[in-house]
Amino acid sequence: MEFMPVRALFDSHMHTPLCKHAHGEPEDYAARALEQGLQGIIFTCHSPMPAGFWPQVRMSEAEFDVYVAMVDRCHDAFVGELEVRLGIESDYFPGYEGWIEKLHQRAEFHHCLGSVHWQGPEYGAKFNLQDETAFRKIYWDNLAASAETGLFDTLAHPDLIKNYRAATWCFEVCRDDLAAALDRIAQAGVAMELNTSGLHKKFSEMNPGPQMLRMMSERNIPVVIGSDSHVARRVGEGFVIALESLRDAGYTAVSVFKKRKRSEIPISMALASLLLRAGESIQQSASLT
Repeated sequence: MEFMPVRALFDSHMHTPLCKHAHGEPEDYAARALEQGLQGIIFTCHSPMPAGFWPQVRMSEAEFDVYVAMVDRCHDAFVGELEVRLGIESDYFPGYEGWIEKLHQRAEFHHCLGSVHWQGPEYGAKFNLQDETAFRKIYWDNLAASAETGLFDTLAHPDLIKNYRAATWCFEVCRDDLAAALDRIAQAGVAMELNTSGLHKKFSEMNPGPQMLRMMSERNIPVVIGSDSHVARRVGEGFVIALESLRDAGYTAVSVFKKRKRSEIPISMALASLLLRAGESIQQSASLT
């Protein structure tokens, strides 16, 4: 694996207003990325799904070309300043694999995120939301199955299930099921995401938490970092802490995708670039006082 000749990091997960629960234009997110000292960003808005599948939280199929055009416009506006790449966040739901496969062929994506959204009404109806133990076991099985489809580059917010009945979440109870899922994911060769937005969810912890990160590191599963921003101010949020968490878990590099090919940035380089930017911002603020 060759290391990328960059001196900063990418935020590999963010949204646009087309998903109906994000705010701000792509250019707002790009401007914030520059303030944060990032090398680039990848828009990964919620994909269309067949008619009637949880339409309240995603672009419609008719808006797909609008989405691609929005990201292209942002890319052109920031040429020479920031790398802006097109991605997509697509739901994994058994039986819809063919739909996603065709969707991913409709544009030249750089990064295809796969998500198991347990909170979706169709998911809960299919997998018995009321049986707490079984529901969590099924989630881990579906997470591994999503990797095995070959449809996705990265699995987004992989322990999102801890927000289901967060008050009763216990990592040790699910460790064996998780270990089996991670073995399958490692075999599939798919990356996983460290999603900093978990700090704002019911179970206030990045997705995944430190215990799961260590288990991923032990299996040499690559990791990308994403803010999952639905507002511009959260682009790059918590990335220094995220990088330090990865380092503590045993990682030495963080991944980024271009044309759906993975490259690595040394964590030491990524941290240095972010801390340097933070130092410059402090100096600029001091000079104004």
